[in-house]
Amino acid sequence: MKLLLIEDDPEIAAYLEKGLRQAGHVVDLIASGRDGLFLATTGTYDVMVIDRMLPELDGLSVLRTLCASSIATPVLMLTALGRVEQRVEGLETGADDYLVKPFAFSEFLARVTALSRRPALSQEPTSLTCGGLTLDRLKRKVLVDGQDVELQPREFALVETLLLHQGQVLTRTMLLEKVWNFHFDPKTNIVETHISRVRTKLGRAKDVISTRRGEGYVAEEPA
Repeated sequence: MKLLLIEDDPEIAAYLEKGLRQAGHVVDLIASGRDGLFLATTGTYDVMVIDRMLPELDGLSVLRTLCASSIATPVLMLTALGRVEQRVEGLETGADDYLVKPFAFSEFLARVTALSRRPALSQEPTSLTCGGLTLDRLKRKVLVDGQDVELQPREFALVETLLLHQGQVLTRTMLLEKVWNFHFDPKTNIVETHISRVRTKLGRAKDVISTRRGEGYVAEEPA
């Protein structure tokens, strides 16, 4: 596995690099957000590990640029900022997983390995449709009756998840796990807020996403 590690703390960086290399992985280590972004957008990696607090360009800014560039490489964000709202912000910005310092290397390696095992996009359908809604997973675009709809990264992931499970009711807990990678209840209305926002943006295609009271949400052809 080839990883990009963007971490400016020399002790943590050396510790992680050594452990990853001993586990048989190839590691590109960089200490600044700006230089890390350059490698992230020009190189090919199985997983990227990005510290949130970086010089020159912070980790969230790096994530936003990666999402805007349609780079789908899984990202594990490292940070000393561990409050629930901070984790939510990192995941909403585009991180696939979030690990708070200090952490055990065994957990870090397990999370990186789990991210690397995600199915390649080429093994799954690249275009998803339902009603007048079309989602292009390669170009990271959503169309309603052929017209572009601008969605934020987590909104796109929400629609993508619902369309991948078209006809299946997904509970709030399932969406928290699949879209936000939460294995805990953040005690917020994050799912409900995103569903409402997405349906507003979809306009004529909003009825593709239905609410099943007491059960969850489902993407299906409007009646």
